[in-house]
Amino acid sequence: MECQEEKPIIYTMENKPIVTCGGDQSLFTSLYTSLAQQLPREPMEWRRTYGRAPKMIHLEANFVQFKEELLPKEGNKALLTFPFLHIYWTDCCDTEMYKTSVKEDMTRWQNSLRTHGSADWVIIVVETNDTKKKNKTNILPRASIVDKIRSDFCNKQNDRCVVLSDPLKDSSRSQESWNSLLLKLRTLLLMSFTKNLGRFEDDMRTLREKRTQPGWSFCEYFMVQEELAFVFEMLQQFEDALVQYDELDALFTQYVLNFGAGDTANWLGSFCAPVKSWSGLLLRRPIDMEKRDGIQRGEASLLDLRSYLFSRQCTLLIFLQRPWEVTQRALELLHNCVQELRLLEVSVLEGALDCWVFLSCLEVLHRIEGCCDPAQLAANCSHTVGLWAYATDKLKSLGELCGLVSEKEPTSDDLNRTVDLLAGLGDERPETVNSLQSPYKKLKEALSSVEAFERHYLELSHAAMEMYRAIGRLRSARLVGKSLAEFYMRKGDPERAETFLQEALKSYVSEGWSLPVTHTRKQIAECQKLLGRTEDYLQTSALLAGDVNLTTEERKHFCQEILSFAGKSGDQAHKVTLSLGVFAQLTRLQFRPATASVHSGAVLQVELTLRCLMPVSVSIQQLAASIHFDLERGGTNGRSKSAQRQTNPGTVEFIEANPSAGPPSSSACPSLEMDEIQDRSPSDNCLNSTGVVCKNTHLLMRIHDSNSPPDTPNCVSPPAVSVKEGAQMLKVQDVTLEPGNNSIVFTAPSGQPGTYTLRQLFATVGHLQFVLPHIYPSVQYEVYSQEPQLTVEPLSEPLLAGLPQMVKFTLLTGHYAVKKGDALQLSNTDTMPILPSTSCTARISNPAAELVGESVLSIQSSEKVTSISLPACQPYHTLEFQLEVLCVIPSGSDRPPNERLTNGEVRHRPRSYSHPDTPMTAIDQRMSIDCPWSIYSTLLALTFYIPFKTKHSLLSAGNRKYIQVCVQNVSDVSFSLAEVKLTEKQQESLELQSLNTKTQQLLCSKHSVFCLWEVRWKDDLPSCLQCVFSANFSPLNQDVSTFKPFHYQFQLERVTTLYSVKAEIFPPPGEQQCRSGLLCGLEVCITRLTEPGEGEIAEDSKTDTDGLKTTKLMYEVADSSSNWAVCGKSSGMVSMPMTASATHKVQIEVMPLFAGHLPFPKIKVLKYLPHTAAVPTQQDPDSCVENDSLSLLDKTLDDQADTASIRSRGSVHSVGSGDQQQRGVAMPRLEPFSPGQVFNHSNTQQVLVLPATDDHIMEVNAT
Repeated sequence: MECQEEKPIIYTMENKPIVTCGGDQSLFTSLYTSLAQQLPREPMEWRRTYGRAPKMIHLEANFVQFKEELLPKEGNKALLTFPFLHIYWTDCCDTEMYKTSVKEDMTRWQNSLRTHGSADWVIIVVETNDTKKKNKTNILPRASIVDKIRSDFCNKQNDRCVVLSDPLKDSSRSQESWNSLLLKLRTLLLMSFTKNLGRFEDDMRTLREKRTQPGWSFCEYFMVQEELAFVFEMLQQFEDALVQYDELDALFTQYVLNFGAGDTANWLGSFCAPVKSWSGLLLRRPIDMEKRDGIQRGEASLLDLRSYLFSRQCTLLIFLQRPWEVTQRALELLHNCVQELRLLEVSVLEGALDCWVFLSCLEVLHRIEGCCDPAQLAANCSHTVGLWAYATDKLKSLGELCGLVSEKEPTSDDLNRTVDLLAGLGDERPETVNSLQSPYKKLKEALSSVEAFERHYLELSHAAMEMYRAIGRLRSARLVGKSLAEFYMRKGDPERAETFLQEALKSYVSEGWSLPVTHTRKQIAECQKLLGRTEDYLQTSALLAGDVNLTTEERKHFCQEILSFAGKSGDQAHKVTLSLGVFAQLTRLQFRPATASVHSGAVLQVELTLRCLMPVSVSIQQLAASIHFDLERGGTNGRSKSAQRQTNPGTVEFIEANPSAGPPSSSACPSLEMDEIQDRSPSDNCLNSTGVVCKNTHLLMRIHDSNSPPDTPNCVSPPAVSVKEGAQMLKVQDVTLEPGNNSIVFTAPSGQPGTYTLRQLFATVGHLQFVLPHIYPSVQYEVYSQEPQLTVEPLSEPLLAGLPQMVKFTLLTGHYAVKKGDALQLSNTDTMPILPSTSCTARISNPAAELVGESVLSIQSSEKVTSISLPACQPYHTLEFQLEVLCVIPSGSDRPPNERLTNGEVRHRPRSYSHPDTPMTAIDQRMSIDCPWSIYSTLLALTFYIPFKTKHSLLSAGNRKYIQVCVQNVSDVSFSLAEVKLTEKQQESLELQSLNTKTQQLLCSKHSVFCLWEVRWKDDLPSCLQCVFSANFSPLNQDVSTFKPFHYQFQLERVTTLYSVKAEIFPPPGEQQCRSGLLCGLEVCITRLTEPGEGEIAEDSKTDTDGLKTTKLMYEVADSSSNWAVCGKSSGMVSMPMTASATHKVQIEVMPLFAGHLPFPKIKVLKYLPHTAAVPTQQDPDSCVENDSLSLLDKTLDDQADTASIRSRGSVHSVGSGDQQQRGVAMPRLEPFSPGQVFNHSNTQQVLVLPATDDHIMEVNAT
């Protein structure tokens, strides 16, 4: 028995929970097959402790015969050999048999379980028809036997006795019995699992908490927690099993990290032993019993523990169908193991770790290939490429260690080292003996010869690079390629090495890794020198000579390489062109003058600041800059240079690029540099067209290969530099560049007008020519030849009409030299005369805006022309002087005949218009100027603003008439008004009596002044009045001599009062006052005041049957304020005799809606014109409408004379539609009276309305 216990147990996936079977073995044997098949069919919910999520599991069991040896002994914590459930089988139905044998056997079985503390048991009583037939005499009812068993053995646990009826029959009763039994077994098994696993986890947790105590062993704890993992694996709960191994992994890792920090543990000493075997991971066995035994005995090394732990994790991840997580964990494991060996200071043979890592990488890859098809491997190569690259790197390290990576053969020391490494591999494992591509065979073959090593290394390298490219990791692919380039350099093949180095350099440059860029360039320079590529080598040497990451001696070495080639004697016509950016950097450019704009023939200097990157002084034979010339169109089309010429920056700072880092982002995509172009007329300087042009098209329109490097000093390979020498160049000879900043001054050509753009920069050193292909940002200067330009502008804004205003004349002489005696001829106009001045001084300034002289102008005026003699002035100077002008405010409708200008053209009168930016009315005044430098007259315009807005109105009070004039100041200046008058030009008998008491009034800004006159006449009031309003005005607080006249003309027509309208409201019968809500009477009385005039008779009168002249009037009563409700007829038409004192009365019922003093309803009277009357073409523009709204009839008034109310309102007077009138069809229409023709006495009348009497009952509760 003891020998059997000491025998090791092989843990496989076929292990199942043990269930013992006692009692009738033949009975159990007959039911075993059905029981084993049906038990795992239905899942059960497993509810675990500590709040863990429940899971559905399928239960299987290993049914074995009951033996007392299988019961766990004291201290044995093995779960795999633990019987979770005990079953006793019997089919006894005979009382005597039960008493003599079955009961005694059952008692012994239960006592054994009780002795070993096993409380998980069940008794199954099987009932069959055969047993009933054999023992008919002594047979008791089945219930009696079951009751006896329950009373004897299942006290308080009646559910531990289960009856299985006819198990071998195919009947519903049998199936129901089976289902009940299987459910009971599953429930008891789960209860046993939960109880025993919970007890085991508690013990394991207690053991883990003792890890700080002396004598605690990680290996012992490892075996305990792995036992739990085995049980979860046995139950097919692979995730829970993996968690156990992950916890062990984390615990061991933490101890190793603590050891590195100085916190040691005694049990770690066994893992610090020297490594004697490095055979790699073993993933082809579910359990590596050899390594597990080593862990159990405490003799395992660090690599053994890590290998075993990872193999178990790998197995569970494969079961969980997560193979790609295996590769991720494997890569982390291999890197961590290397670091853990260093932390634990484990002695390892040089190269042994490389062998272990190489074998482990290939073992993991082979294991993944075994469980995945090729399509899955190709689609998920991103998970495996890390292992391929790591294996490649380790194989290269082994080759260098064993002398397999060199042009020479391996030495004896290399061979001895190879033998030692192969000895540590041991014998090949049985699982891979028959495999031709096993990791063991590959490593052994690779270390056997130089050719075999090269073949295997290249195979792995290319495989890794292809995978990296397939997943888009170009940086990693080029890193592998750089390692491959170092291999080719060691093998003496620089041509292949350069290709991979250039690819790696491209990544380093684009990402800005300065040190890798320097190191890679040194390797490239070595390759180029061996291959004899002189131009490429010089370019790379120049980059290295200016690289600050190198030492001074190294930089001087590469600089001397360049100077040695430049100083060679030979054909000077053949020069090697290199990029200037690797030799020197253009940092600053400054123009003198700073405007970068001069006239033709002027001196312009350009100062360049170059930062020399070489470590020593370099003599340059010639430094030149090519210039692109663009003929400027502005010099011929009269463009105004003072306002329109582009202002170029006087100083341009260039972005400095670091040669050892990546290019700046701004150089990758230049920004647009836009300029505005305007085309103006040469005669009047009016804008004809405008546009936008791109100044740096030569940079933006270049076609770049997507794979080619940018033209910067950081380029991977020398750029294709093209030299474009123009006709005009900036040149300087024999310049010495010192390390650092150097200043060079050029004199720029400025003979021909146009735009000069600096395109390229050249530096010649012997046989070498350094070229900067594009100067960016764009740098240009302007040489202009300007036509003389004369402008006039106000000295202060705005120019006010009616007051003397100062205007400034500016003459830009351009290329014209003003001679003494030259004069400007200005046309005189009566609307804007030029005021005489005692002294007018002209100021002359140079292009730098510096005053160079002053001169008094001679001004002579005649009736039509004002002549201004100009002083002598040099070309491209500015002459400025000021004149005083006066814009006359137009008085009204008077239109004098047109005048002619000095050039013979008809001068049209200025028209006033409304300006959108100011409430003032604007007047454009144009002047014609004859200049000595042109045969054409120059037209200049000034905009004046009228400070006043004037309007008039006719007021009536019965037969009395008043004229009101409102003067509104819309400017920002306050004025004084004096001598305000109103006159009538045609009627001498008419008297306008002023009602204005003040002779002088203040008119503030944004305020108004109202003036009133009463019209008095002797005989008859004329029907038309021609009035002139006049006043003198001046700005506030100025002398009387500064007052200027202001006139305003207007015309009043139909001023006679024809009708008088009176209204009276009567209270309801029986009431003293009007009350709200009660009908009241409204009496409207329309009275003719005058006899008809001749024009009125001809216009709208007709003769009735009695021979009287009559006219039709339309009245309307409406209340827009909703105080009254008009009841019944609210409008109508009356026929009015055209005789004085003719009266017509209308009775209308109205109802007040509110109480109080209510204004009378509004009463409107309009003329009704029949269809025979002529349609007026337009209204009088000077008439003022007295009423704000007029009635609109949708049908003819003949049909609507008795309507109750007229609802539509508006300003349309015609009864017919507008379309009918346009077609010439005569329709009746309404026409309002002119202001003053109808006087309404009730406009301001009010009537007292009392509230309606209403009794209300109020309930009040008093408590």
